[in-house]
Amino acid sequence: MSASIVKAKAKELAKQIIFLCHELKSNHKESVLINQLLRSGTSIGANLHEAQYAQGTKDLLSKLEISLKECHETEYWPDLLHETDCITDEQY
Repeated sequence: MSASIVKAKAKELAKQIIFLCHELKSNHKESVLINQLLRSGTSIGANLHEAQYAQGTKDLLSKLEISLKECHETEYWPDLLHETDCITDEQY
């Protein structure tokens, strides 16, 4: 998968997370968990974007590794929100 496709998918994921978090916050759901999801989900694309301006191979790999870690964290929060009934099956 090319970098531009990955960046586009990361941006689309971030937008969906923003929409979900906005909806959840408007319904007064668990804001601390929602903020964690919002931060990790939007950080993926931000780190990918930053990676294209890396100052060498080590910096590039570091940004990509951080982005991957954020992906793994982002998977965690919807699971937790779903298991605690903060989000519905449909939202999940």
